[in-house]
This record gives sequence, C-alpha cells and structure tokens, in this order.
Amino acid sequence: MNSSYPRIPYGWADFRAIRLEKRLYVDKTRFVHVLEEERYVFLIRPRRFGKSCWVSLLENYYDRTRADEFEAVFGGTHLGQQPTENRHRYVVLRFDFSMFDDTLETLRERFETYCALELDHALRRNRDLFPQEARQRILAPPSIDAKLAALFLYAGDQGIPLYVLIDEYDNFANTVLAHRGAEAYQSFTHGGGFYRNFFATLKAGAGRSGGGMERLFITGVSPITMDDVTSGFNIGRNISLRPEFNDLLGFTEEEVRQLLELYRDHGVFNQEVEAALDIMREWYNGYRFAEEAEGDLYNTDMILYFLAESMPNKRAPRELIDTNVRIDYGKLRHLLTVNRQLNGNFDLLRHIIGQEQVNTPIQLSFPLNQLDQRENFLSLLHYFGLLSIRDVAHGVPRLGIPNQAVKRLMYGYLRDAYDDVGVFSVDVYTFFRLAQAMAYDGAWQPVLDFLRDALAEQTGIRDYMDGEKVVHGFVAAHLSLSPYFLLHSEYELNKGYADLYLEPFVAQYPDMQFGYVLELKYLKRSESLGESVVEDRIQEAVEQVRSYLADSSLAHRYPSVRHIGLAMVFHGWELVAYQAIDDATED
Repeated sequence: MNSSYPRIPYGWADFRAIRLEKRLYVDKTRFVHVLEEERYVFLIRPRRFGKSCWVSLLENYYDRTRADEFEAVFGGTHLGQQPTENRHRYVVLRFDFSMFDDTLETLRERFETYCALELDHALRRNRDLFPQEARQRILAPPSIDAKLAALFLYAGDQGIPLYVLIDEYDNFANTVLAHRGAEAYQSFTHGGGFYRNFFATLKAGAGRSGGGMERLFITGVSPITMDDVTSGFNIGRNISLRPEFNDLLGFTEEEVRQLLELYRDHGVFNQEVEAALDIMREWYNGYRFAEEAEGDLYNTDMILYFLAESMPNKRAPRELIDTNVRIDYGKLRHLLTVNRQLNGNFDLLRHIIGQEQVNTPIQLSFPLNQLDQRENFLSLLHYFGLLSIRDVAHGVPRLGIPNQAVKRLMYGYLRDAYDDVGVFSVDVYTFFRLAQAMAYDGAWQPVLDFLRDALAEQTGIRDYMDGEKVVHGFVAAHLSLSPYFLLHSEYELNKGYADLYLEPFVAQYPDMQFGYVLELKYLKRSESLGESVVEDRIQEAVEQVRSYLADSSLAHRYPSVRHIGLAMVFHGWELVAYQAIDDATED
C-alpha cells in the first residue's frame, strides 16, 4: 500500500489547508477566469456541494495579504499556471453566516458583533492601507450597516479595491423560518429589519461610483431570502442557471472515475472501479443546474464520503447516505405542514415522488410569500437538489429526482409529514426486520399484512388516502425504509410500466435472493366492494404483473434472483386483496 496517496478532505472547507496538506483536490480553478467577467455575483447550490470551499478558494486567491503563498496554495492548478491580472489585488472581507442559531432575542446583537469582528480583522490584516485613525473612524458607528458604509467611502476615496464574500447567506434565515415561522423570519428580512438593511448597504456600495466595493460573491441554497432582502438580487447577476457555471461545483463522471482509478493505483481502493461507479451513479449522480448543460454531476460531499469510508481497502459503506446530508435536507419539512395540517406543497411533493418527474419552468427568484405557487415550490426543490433537470421539451425543463439517495430522502419527508400531523406512523424496527425477510427469504406476505393492519388501526390516514397515486406514494414511502432494494416508480418492463419495482441491491447485498414487481389497483370508497369487482381488479393486476415478469432483462441482469410479482387492490385506505405471482413457477 502506498502511504503517499492524497488523503480525503471529507468535511473540509479550508482551501488553503487542503492544498498545503496535499489533500485531494479536483481542480475547479479554471472557473475563476469566467467568473471575473462578472462583478457582483449570486450562486445557489444544494447543501454539501462545495460552496464553502469555493468561497475559501476565492479568498485565498484574491486577498492581497496572501500573495506570498500563491505558489504553495495554487501551484499545479489551472489558475496557478494561468493566473488573472486580479490575483491578490483586493482587500477581502469574508462573512460566514452558518454559525447562527434561531435564538431571536439575541440574533441581531450576535450578527452585529460577528460582522464587526470580521471587519476589524480585515482592516488589521491590511493595516498598511488602513492606519489606526482610519480603522477607528470606520469602526466607530454603532451598526454594521454604518461601519460598512464608512468602509466603502474610505476605500473609494483612497482607491482601495474591496472584494466582499458571503458564504451561507441564508443559513440562519432558513433556520429561523423552519423553527420560528414566517413572522419571525420577516422581522429581520422585511421593512427595517437588520438583515435587509445589511444588504441595502451592500447594494449602495455596489451602486456608488468609485465606492470601493469592486466585487461581491454570495452563496446560499435558495433565492428566497435574497429576493426578500433585495427584491430579486438587483445588486448584480444570479449565475445559478447559467450553463458556463454548471460544473463549477460537483464532480463529472470522468472526474469520479479518475478518483477511483487514482486510489486503486495507489493500492488503497480494492473495489472494482466499474462496480463502485455503478453504485455511485445510482446514488450520487443526476444533478444538472442549467438547461443547456451537457451531462450530469455527482454530489461532492457524497463522493468524498464514499471514498473516505472505503479506504484503505474496505468495502463500500453500508449506509450510502451521508448523515450530514440527511440533517441538512431536514429543513424542508416545515414547508409541508401548516398548523399541523398537510398543505398544498405536501400534495405536490407526493405527486412528484409518484411520477418521479414534472415539467415546469425554473424561477430565478421569488419571495417567501409566493412559495405556495406551484412553479416556485418546484423551483425551490430544484435549488435544494431534490429535483434536477433531465431534459427540455418545447422550452420547458423536465425535472426529475436525481438519484436513489434523494429519492430515499423525499420518501422520508412523506413519512415524516404523515407522522408530524398525527396521520400515520409505523414501528420502523419491526418493519425493517420484515423487509429483511422479504429480501432474503421471499417472505413478502408479512410485509403486506403489516401495512394492511397498520392502515386499519390508524384512522387518521383515512382523510389523506384518496386516489390511486396517493396510495402508490404511501406504499412506496414505507417500502423505501428497506435498504435492500432500489426503489423505482413507473418502471418500464416489457413495454409497460410497473407501478413499483423493488430492484435487488445486489451490489451492496450480493447474497440477496428476491426482487419484487408491484401493481396497485385502486377502488374509490364510494364504489361498491362486491366480490366480483375485487376479483376483476386483482386479475387485471395479475395479468400486468405476468407481463412485467416476462421481461427478459430481469433474468439477464439478475440470473440468481427470483422475481415475485405482487398484485394489490386498495379500497380507499384499505388493502382488501393481494396475490403473488412467482417467476419461478411461471411458464
């Protein structure tokens, strides 16, 4: 084993430390050239996608006090070989708003104190440009707005170029919104709120001729807060949907393949490259942020997590979804319920998960009070990374769930939303054990009986189980608790589309014995429940399942796996009949 291989910087966001310690870095520095064509920039990307590391890169490249480290930090990179004229030209002022919690009583005080400390730090680092008298004059005003205004005036008069970097600009705003509600959020993002005033000061600095603030770069996970505090980021350019910046963050498939081959050649990654890439493609790929972009991207954090857990020479991680991603995406849940009632966004999310795709234009910006509009909520899911561009038809993007990791998260939102409002919950431990027997022993009936009995016992579900797609989404949401299957909705088999396909996850569980194809039929509560009616629907589902099982691709891909078809009939919320069709017994 070669001990000199580059270590994985999983969870690291300090570009300088990554480079000085010779940790793994996939070179994205070429994007600095095209970024310099803009002056005031706003970039939205999902969480754990490398935004903070990019902000750190900009800080290290443009900060005039870091010029002596240029070769050590940027040597061997594209930018190190082809630097721009603006290298180490600026006084850099960097803010990171990820550390604030939702304690409203002290939020403004902590915000003011933090920003003042960052400003003081930047002035002291550049004390040759800001003598003590100037520093005192700039820091004297009571608010950060006034301090920044004084800085911009002084820098403009003295010809000092400023570059302002803001990382996770909407983090604490989203936290307040999630835990304290819209009114608390609006208290500092609207009217004379301190956060709105902060951005008004930046806007004034950007708009003032010779005002000192020459460049601005802001990152976050959604456009909502920016729209609320600036009325649509009219400070500068939102580059989030532009194709030339699509690959700025995230990894291409070729980059992921090169990483796997790199560690294989170092003797610390003993999994088959193609097999590992198959898992990564299924679980971590599928992100596309611009309509004109070519090819999909892999989530940065998830790739580094997979590699860190796989080395040296270990099997793929048993848990393929990074816990940090689970926690981050949990902030979406508050958008699905209002006063302990499931709202229209929940219905829309449920529909999307059932269909796995939706056609909609992507809105560049929108305020919080317009989130109930369909295209805005769907756009928010795109910015969060829960939906991604699959293709464009007639000028309208088709968005789809990018991968299995996100699909599991979204099904989890459905289960959590049901549980949050007291509609339905299951004994996860018991269900997990039943799903394990279903995967390894073919014991499918206890799983269906468990769901049937749980539905019958929990009367709260009855107001929400209305319609075939609703039932479909409910069943899928709970079957997704099993780690043994890759869950597919509307899966194409033998020129038809199975409602659900539980694909055996043999790459992770090579001794799995069973896979399942499900066809669900639905009868309205108002329909008569005669024996012949149920029998007719069961037989209809059985014939469809038989057709799906006859698809030769199943046996070709999984020759050692038995596929069982399950035909199910629901009458409203009740599972009233089911029948199994085993491919081993079919002619």
